[in-house]
Amino acid sequence: MFDIILWPFKWIVSAVLWAFHELFTAIGMDPGSGVTWVLAIIGLTLVMRTLTIPLFMKQIKAMRGMQELQPELAKLQAKYKGKTDQLSRQARAQEQMALYKEKGSNPLASCLPIIVQMPIFLGLFQVLNGIPKAAANGQGILILDNVKVEEFNDAYIFGAPLFSTMTHPGNGNHTATIALAAIMVVLMSATQFYITKQLSAKNMSDAAKESPMYRQQQIMLYILPLIFAISGINFPLGVLIYWTVSNFWTLGQQYWVIKNNPTPGSQAERELNERRAAKGLPPVGKTKEQHEQELAEQRERAARGQRQQPVSKKRQKQQNKKKN
Repeated sequence: MFDIILWPFKWIVSAVLWAFHELFTAIGMDPGSGVTWVLAIIGLTLVMRTLTIPLFMKQIKAMRGMQELQPELAKLQAKYKGKTDQLSRQARAQEQMALYKEKGSNPLASCLPIIVQMPIFLGLFQVLNGIPKAAANGQGILILDNVKVEEFNDAYIFGAPLFSTMTHPGNGNHTATIALAAIMVVLMSATQFYITKQLSAKNMSDAAKESPMYRQQQIMLYILPLIFAISGINFPLGVLIYWTVSNFWTLGQQYWVIKNNPTPGSQAERELNERRAAKGLPPVGKTKEQHEQELAEQRERAARGQRQQPVSKKRQKQQNKKKN
């Protein structure tokens, strides 16, 4: 049943790999080179990440909505604190769903890019795992015919087959396979750590940092890279390349969004407003006229708030003599 569900995604993976391999071969690259197949995997990654850009934007919107809801969710949690009966739990869930509906937010939307990528990820995993067996039996894998499969099977990168893992190095250089896989696992885990760190450090408002959501993100900051590091031991090199390139894409995409469209009230927004002020531009979301009016009101309040310093009688007489 699992293979039947993944069949369409394996077909997509094999088709995209075939297309990029044909492209790179057409421009003169060696069809049996590991570099050619690595570039084909990178091409697959870029295609998938380009297609998921709309989902990434929905993810950003959902995460901001969840951050805005944190004060309300905290009040709701305090309201039902200690109430464990079924009616209270049901009422709390209904009120929570009403809040999500009111703000147009959905907690699951923040996972959309990963959820959509997982079938492709698993499809690539199965394709790579099937390469040695298909090559030995003279078979193809969906769009990849037997010639392509044998070329993939004989493709090495720094002495390591692309289908090999740290636990199953294949028929290549075992030391090279383990070293390369270890480097890829470290890169994959480090980029995942920085992705989560970048979000929690710069793109969360001060109010959101006081919420349980922020504390959960701080826990995930260390758990997710650890999960990737442990599971990465069993990933083929080709899959590690896919996921690492995907993480670097996420880093760049996330950096651009945080820099140019940060969450209101976050450190990133303050930094953006500082850059805009240096260029003579108003803060984000305000016109030049609105900003100038606010500055004028602030100066007026400051002027009204200034208290005249008391002057002694002796000094007052001296000031009066100078005037005369």
